[in-house]
Amino acid sequence: MSFRTIQGGAASRRGVARLPHDRSDLLWSGGEPTALFLDSIDRWVDAMVADEHGGGGGPDGLAEAIITAKASGTLCGRPVVERLLERHFPECSIEWTLEEGEQVYPAQVPADLLVRLGATHRGGIEEALVSGGGLATLQGPAVDILRLERIVLNLLGRLSGIATNTARWVAAAHPMQVAATRKTEWGLLDKWAVHIGGGLTHRLDRGDALLVKENDTKAMEKWEGLLIGDALKGGSIWDAYEDLAGPDSGFLAVEVQSVNQALGKAGYWSFCKRNTSIDPEGDKRIVILLDNMTSGQASMVHRSLRTEGDRTQRTKGLGLPLVGMGTIFEQNPLDIRDEVILEGSGRVDYDSLEQWSDSGVDLVSSSALNRGVAPLDLSMLIIRCE
Repeated sequence: MSFRTIQGGAASRRGVARLPHDRSDLLWSGGEPTALFLDSIDRWVDAMVADEHGGGGGPDGLAEAIITAKASGTLCGRPVVERLLERHFPECSIEWTLEEGEQVYPAQVPADLLVRLGATHRGGIEEALVSGGGLATLQGPAVDILRLERIVLNLLGRLSGIATNTARWVAAAHPMQVAATRKTEWGLLDKWAVHIGGGLTHRLDRGDALLVKENDTKAMEKWEGLLIGDALKGGSIWDAYEDLAGPDSGFLAVEVQSVNQALGKAGYWSFCKRNTSIDPEGDKRIVILLDNMTSGQASMVHRSLRTEGDRTQRTKGLGLPLVGMGTIFEQNPLDIRDEVILEGSGRVDYDSLEQWSDSGVDLVSSSALNRGVAPLDLSMLIIRCE
């Protein structure tokens, strides 16, 4: 299957070679879904078919049906529908008129005309589909077409709705990038739809990358009033940084709730890069996740991590209460901002994207990409029975 998608990572606005939040290569590789993605698809479509309890009866004979759109959007869900047919409706086939990720437009041809065209002229229905909002044509036993109708429309409608909403966010946020969170309703299917809409998947599961949350950073409270050397091996935060250097690591995100915490974690990482063997190549980045912070606070973090004038004055201007923090900035002559990825999360909505984009963060993440999203309005119409 070929379709328009964004494989191979996403460039950061600040020259970070690749934002690690793009995990789409774990869902699709070599022109086909990965085993991980297929396993998720199978569990979802199996459950949906089981919930139909057989789907009821229907007429004998063959039928042909078309899927059309009633609204504009981004098509998503082709590989899921094809897997559904393969596993549960093997006598049915589907012919798509659009690729995954292509734009869908509302049908311009009245339903009764489509039926008449289908009954009288095959070329006419194909022309009408291409020009009038048609997504696909289904063929198979009439009873199977009736049984799969709602499942297919639910799948395509929801996933296309998420892809459409994500594309809207991506356009509004440019050049800043947007990512999903682990708050999903349909698991990896939601992640796939965000990817098709141009967003970043973020972590696919808890083990995909390490997020150090508030409880994990309690050891960092040793910073206050201490010299840097005394805090180097302060507990789980050091272990987390070491994990980032491992060959199987995904990426490391450290959650912070204030400007001072963000600067402390960034400075700690910068010190470790220069004074330990944690990053021998010097190319690793950590994600500083600005949890429930405002875009104004994010801007302060962004600006404070950049080298602007005298370092001593810059450190004093922050009003930092941490002795160790000042030591870090004095020992690191390079721009610390380029050693981290800044992610805004928690206070992000569509209307605030312009402010976030101006704040200097590399990306924002929000569950609003995929939760509470209206499905794309689609319909299926049988145009021929034999």
